[in-house]
Amino acid sequence: MFHLEQDRLRRRIMLSDLRDASDAALVLAIARYRNDALAEAYRRHAGPVFGLARRLVNDQARAEEVVQEVFLRLWSAPDRFDPDRGSLRSFLMAHCHGRSVDLIRADAARRRREETESAVPTPTPDLMEEVWDVALSGFVREALSELPEPERVAIEHAYFSGRTYREVAEILGEPEGTVKSRIRSGLRRLRDQLQAAGVTPGVV
Repeated sequence: MFHLEQDRLRRRIMLSDLRDASDAALVLAIARYRNDALAEAYRRHAGPVFGLARRLVNDQARAEEVVQEVFLRLWSAPDRFDPDRGSLRSFLMAHCHGRSVDLIRADAARRRREETESAVPTPTPDLMEEVWDVALSGFVREALSELPEPERVAIEHAYFSGRTYREVAEILGEPEGTVKSRIRSGLRRLRDQLQAAGVTPGVV
């Protein structure tokens, strides 16, 4: 039935203001890449969608992210909405609920991993001492410059900016495990280069 009414809805969109258009007409306009139609859908329904997301994830910033994802999904796949199966608001609220539940589950899984993991592993004490003792020396700067960029950047964030592995991972947009692996590999290279240059702990 939706497809049979497309011509009529299209004429209505062209002849009337979007504020007077039905939700089905708005979705048809969104399918034709009309930004103003998406804006009107947002004006009508973003409030209730945000309210549901806020109650579920219990965080305003995360709720705002959920709302953005819901409406971006409407923009990218408007054909998933079928007016014969329910209202646009119900459609958006269902997507909001699903995305919010995904976030809640992901947070719970992350907390479980954090609880079961041991403390963040650190390099051996002698290597830590070596890195910090010569942190300002030309030897270290030169050795760092020769590391692959991903390893160098991760080490600079972790040891010269005093950030945790998790913070470095968030800054770089990489999994924490990947960051840990890069730091370990880079530190091994750095140690080998410093030893080859004759640099020992306590020499700056």
